[in-house]
Amino acid sequence: MDISPVDLSSDLELRASYDLERRATMVGREDYPHYSWPEMSAMWRHDDPAERKVLLAGYDDGRMVAGAVAYLPLADNTHMAWVGVCVDPDEQHRGLGREMLDHIEGVATDAGRTSLLSEAKLPFDEITTHRSRRFAEDAGYTLSNVEIVRHLPLPVAEADLATWEKQAAERHDGYRIKTYLNQVPDELVPSLCVLLGQLVVDAPTGEAEWEEEKITPERFRDNLSSLVAAGRRMYETVAIAPDGTVAAQSTLAVPPDGARTDVSQWGTFVHREHRGHRLGLAVKVANLRAVQSAHPEMTRVVTQNAETNDYMVSINELMGFDPVEASVEFIKRA
Repeated sequence: MDISPVDLSSDLELRASYDLERRATMVGREDYPHYSWPEMSAMWRHDDPAERKVLLAGYDDGRMVAGAVAYLPLADNTHMAWVGVCVDPDEQHRGLGREMLDHIEGVATDAGRTSLLSEAKLPFDEITTHRSRRFAEDAGYTLSNVEIVRHLPLPVAEADLATWEKQAAERHDGYRIKTYLNQVPDELVPSLCVLLGQLVVDAPTGEAEWEEEKITPERFRDNLSSLVAAGRRMYETVAIAPDGTVAAQSTLAVPPDGARTDVSQWGTFVHREHRGHRLGLAVKVANLRAVQSAHPEMTRVVTQNAETNDYMVSINELMGFDPVEASVEFIKRA
């Protein structure tokens, strides 16, 4: 197999990589959501100065049969790398996945990375036996963390939203709940960046050892602009503390028009100094109300949380999110 970098400027080559990745990851998961071509291509092409992306393709007799990707943080957590491989379903069981994995691991270790992370979406009854887990363990990876993927059918009844909003309001007197579309006021961005940087430290992440992310206002605005330019509608609801700083946040990403009907629930996080006020529930409810009101064509929200994240799991269960599969995370000490 010939392995070479994917030309990110080539629509033809990048689309072939996307189609292969989609075919591989959707086997047995055909009814589950997947990022659309506009979303994925924009993500791969976005030049984030705080993260290096490496996208590889494997060719057999001129045909693209496998792919690999690595994400290498540059501003923080520079001991880490996230890696992933995929093989066209018709070409599996030939050792191509292991060959791609060895190659992309070499990219990461050559960059000085000593902790390699990966994940696989697995049925609950196959967490310990699925061939993706056996593949990872055969390559030297061990179980790091298990997150539960949940789906919430839309729309949610307004009466339920009002009830949850009232429950939260009883505890967060003095905080203001605000929702913003595709932008966040400049005066809130610095404290929002501090909050987002704490997420990887405070949220359960299993065996991976993270340091706080260094998210600057410039990086936040650049990443947000790239998401909007790709056609996403980014809803950010924040809880503003009495001192004017962001105490909690929740992000919902609505896909480009016509791409799919699944809303992605990204981070929901409460600052460690402001917990105990039901701010997590408050921002999730306000954000959900805004999205389903503006986008009645959306049919579900997709989220995932560590199974040990009792607080956020309890909110998701209260709001009716149903568990559908596991996102099993692996780690390898290089």
